[in-house]
Order: sequence, then structure tokens, then C-alpha cells
Amino acid sequence: MKKSIVFPYFFVVLLSTSCAQTPDKSINLPETLDFTVESVVSSLQNPWGMAFLPDGSMLITEKTGELIHYSFGKTSKISNVPEVYVRGQGGLMDIELHPNYRENGWLYLTYASSEGNGKGGNTAIMRAKLSNNRLTQKQLLYKAEPNSTRGQHFGSRLEFDNEGHLYFSVGERGNRDVNPQDITRDGGKIYRIHDDGRIPNDNPFVGKSGAKTAIFSYGHRNPQGLTKHPETGKIWEHEHGPRGGDEINIIQKGKNYGWPVITYGINYSGTKITDETSRPGMEQPLYQWTPSIAPSGMTFVTSAKYPKWKGNLLVGSLSFQYLERLELKNDKVTYREKLLDGMGRVRNVRQGPDGYIYVGIEGKGIVRLVPK
Repeated sequence: MKKSIVFPYFFVVLLSTSCAQTPDKSINLPETLDFTVESVVSSLQNPWGMAFLPDGSMLITEKTGELIHYSFGKTSKISNVPEVYVRGQGGLMDIELHPNYRENGWLYLTYASSEGNGKGGNTAIMRAKLSNNRLTQKQLLYKAEPNSTRGQHFGSRLEFDNEGHLYFSVGERGNRDVNPQDITRDGGKIYRIHDDGRIPNDNPFVGKSGAKTAIFSYGHRNPQGLTKHPETGKIWEHEHGPRGGDEINIIQKGKNYGWPVITYGINYSGTKITDETSRPGMEQPLYQWTPSIAPSGMTFVTSAKYPKWKGNLLVGSLSFQYLERLELKNDKVTYREKLLDGMGRVRNVRQGPDGYIYVGIEGKGIVRLVPK
């Protein structure tokens, strides 16, 4: 079920052109192409999230508010999806299965919701179960507030850690000078909750007067990538900077990641946001992209199907329309490579249980990278 919002044409233009920059010539092109691209699900407009069910089928979120089940070459729509506030960058976004999905059947969704006080919407987290192509037992776990009619920076990705905590991101909703640095407000944060929505007792701001106790870290802009490191178990995040200054961060309890007090980016108009790229008490990114690639989706490669890529990080680029492969050593980026160049805006990338890499591309659908 969706709730569409009509908004002025100039706003659409702003969202689609604000990240336009000169392409980064420092990224490498592959010397050899070791895979072919195979279409899996076609004719999708904005495949924001994907999750793989135990039977090998796939659940896919379309930003417009549709939840799609893909199984053995056929697609069907899941009914009883929550009402979605569709505006700008907001809609039906990420999907994640509980680590013990086979036993408990819980799946998790992030979406823009108009529930609560005020006009507009904000990011919500829900869990539900799937029965006969219908969501059942829907439970709202968290709803960011206040609502806003602004169309940008909803976040929002989901990831579980090894202890079963659920992490999710909420962007600062375009209110950069108020939300990211204020722990009494939602927005510009990474959150951590139990799988049923309870707040962990050891969250960093539990007991602090007025604080949003689900917050785990703050000072973020618009995080659209969350993934768990396969060896350390730490949660890695990437977020959109403004013009320049997209970041990769390792999320740490209670830490301040600086936005907008420190940044490597500038305003879209070319003016400065701040003179500072560092400040005591604020974290430095593990890596920053200037020019901005507009990152969305992120996964580590652990599959034996891609032996040369094992341990690498894959990140989608919306702005420059490619999949980026990053080699790492001691948590430092040592090499960058451009894959799927020009195929379209890469919204998401996941490694499936079959070991293959699946990539969601706006306007095309989901493709699979098949090693030669």
C-alpha cells in the first residue's frame, strides 16, 4: 500500500542534479573482466532492498511501496505492506531477515511513514512475518520524529550484529544544523535495538536526560550503507556527503562522526560548509570520496566464487552509475576498481546464500555477477 505525494518539479530537479560533479579519474578499470552479467529480475524501477529467503527465493522492496517476491523466474506482490509515505528519497526502503529467520520467521523493513505528529513523514522500522504472500503480525519497532515534508535524507539501512542487535540508520532529513549533533533528536544517527524493539541497557545514552536512547552513534548525514565485517563482526557504514566527502566509517558506541561540524565536502553551490575537516572528539572516516560517488548499498565479499575479491568491499554508486570494488588492508583502502560502468544507478548490492553477487540497478532490476 502506498501513499504518493505530489510535489513541485523544481524539487525533483534539485534531488536529481545536486550531486552532479566531474567523475573521479583516480579509480581503476579492471584489466580483465572475470564475470558476465546475468539478468535475474527485470523491469524494476528502484530496487532499494533485497533479502534471500531460505528456499532460495528473494524479497525485493520497490521504493514506490511494493514488496515483491521473486521465486524460480516468477514475481508476485506481497500484500498488507505498511502504508508508505513516498516523497523525494523516501519510500519503502531496506529489508532484512532475522538471523534466526528459519526458526522465528521475522523480517524487518524500513520505510518513510507519515504516522505521528506533524505534516510529512520520517523513517520507520517494522517487523512482520510472511504467510501466503501476505505480511502478518506487523509490529512498529521505531518511528523517527518529528515528521518533515522535506524529501531528502531518510537513510536507511538495516543490519544485525553477531549478538543479535539490530542496527538501522536515519538520515538528518535535510536539517543539518539541528539534528545530527543533538542526541535528544532523531536524524543523522545510527541506532541499535533488540530484535523486538527494546532498547539495550548498554546503549551509550541510556539514562542521559532527554536522549533518544536507541541512538548508538551520531553526527551522520545520510547513511545508505550498513554491513557487518565478516571477521571482526563490527558494523561498517557509508553515508552521503554533500558535494564531496562521502564517507566510510566503522561504527563505534557513542561516537560522534562530525557532521556538519567537520566534513571534507562543500555545499552544492560551491561555498564552504566549514573550514574544519577534523576536531578532537570527532571521528575521522576510514575513507572519504571526493568527488562524491553517492554511495548506496554495501557488502563484503566472502564467497569462494570470487577468489580475487575475497575480503573486498563492494559499494554502489548512484551518481556515477557503477559498482565500486575496494581492496582493504588493516582497515585502509588500498585499491579501487570500477565495475558495471554505465549500467545505471546502483542502489544495492548483496552477496546471496548461493555465493553470487546480486546488484540492484535503478530502471533495470537485479543482475547477478557470474564468474567466467
